[in-house]
Amino acid sequence: MRRVAGDGVELALLDEGEGPAVLLLHGFPDSSYVWRKQVPALVEAGFRVLAPDLRGFGDSDRPEAVEDYRITRSLGDVRILLGGLGIERAHVVGHDYGAGLAWVVAGLAPELVDRLAVLSVGHPSTYRSPSVEQRERFWYQLFFLHEGIAEELLARDDWALMREFSRGDGDQERWHAELSRPGALTAALNWYRANAQPARELSPRPFPKVAARTLGIWSSGDHYLLEEAMLASAAHVTGEWRYERIDGASHWLQLDAPGRVNELLLEFLTDR
Repeated sequence: MRRVAGDGVELALLDEGEGPAVLLLHGFPDSSYVWRKQVPALVEAGFRVLAPDLRGFGDSDRPEAVEDYRITRSLGDVRILLGGLGIERAHVVGHDYGAGLAWVVAGLAPELVDRLAVLSVGHPSTYRSPSVEQRERFWYQLFFLHEGIAEELLARDDWALMREFSRGDGDQERWHAELSRPGALTAALNWYRANAQPARELSPRPFPKVAARTLGIWSSGDHYLLEEAMLASAAHVTGEWRYERIDGASHWLQLDAPGRVNELLLEFLTDR
């Protein structure tokens, strides 16, 4: 890992391989480590892989102010990271909140994006009027807004609620170790506190359609996000749209079905 400049922060960055750049953006409560089963396959296929720990996560800086976690600040991080490396355009791959960020990069800074691959999370406009079932699945986002209370309850009794909430999926022990660092859990939750305020739903801002060639992947074992948003994303992509469903994998599909995820990514990124 190396350290690179972001928008007022320093980010830890995994930078491996040579060739066209692929930027991997992780979500909550992960770090770049979540992509460990994709990095070797992409490098072997001739790509330069850039996998940062996003602000507040892993070994990157953790600013204290909630507003420092607005997703537009992370867009700034991406701009500065790529610019500092002399990369004009990259393929962008995101999962969970990293997929949300990937949509933002493609929508607000399209000049930076060659191809876009989003795992689990649909286009931002598809969540403006979600179904009741999707709202029910978003319960945790409201819980995360309670500062201090969410931190206390998630970490209590050896992270019992965190384990139950995540159904034992993902990188449990690594999460608990990383989130136990001073300020780390609050920093991770600040992504929600800065971007998921219910009042914003009263006057949602329109989000641009995405012109990049786009691949959406959703997994049937996702306990947080329904397929509906990914399917509806087709209407918000003016470039070529492709959708793939992986049955049986949890929300962390890149860990549960790495062979299939890698196959889809390599096919999408190399297809002419």
